[in-house]
Amino acid sequence: MGERAKALLVDDRRDNLLALEAILQGLPVTPVAVESGEAALKQLLTDDFAVILLDAHMPNMDGFETASHIKRRERTRHVPILFLTAADRDAQLALRGYAVGAVDYLTKPFDPWVLRAKVSIFVELWTKNQQLKAQAEASKEREAQWQRLTTTVDEAARVLRSGGDQAATEALDLLEKARWGD
Repeated sequence: MGERAKALLVDDRRDNLLALEAILQGLPVTPVAVESGEAALKQLLTDDFAVILLDAHMPNMDGFETASHIKRRERTRHVPILFLTAADRDAQLALRGYAVGAVDYLTKPFDPWVLRAKVSIFVELWTKNQQLKAQAEASKEREAQWQRLTTTVDEAARVLRSGGDQAATEALDLLEKARWGD
């Protein structure tokens, strides 16, 4: 299960991506930086992310359109999106961000410690979710093993009830195979 959480950083300006990577340094998250909405959507086809830090204003496909595509995909609709923008505190832009599925909307300059805290929470939630998935899979496997053992015990009991010279030996063979997973 040791997969490390990833944060998708999306900004058309390389200097902003470098600053975000520096802010996230030391957190239990691997930053993956891309410079466009299109590149973000491609990255989301292959990787799973704990959180997306998305610039609202980019050329071609802006952050709002990118978020809209992300939220329409089954695989990515539950990934939290934090919008980052240099725009003034325009309430309409923030509302637009929330309308396309953002969990938060931060204007630059923002406090790097606040961003770290927010990312940390989403990384922790992602990690807990991965642990729950692993536990559910282990539980499912234990249930399947239990079902196989129950079936084998039922078969052994049927053989014993049938009597016959070899019944005990055959039943014992069945139980031994079940015990050792054959």
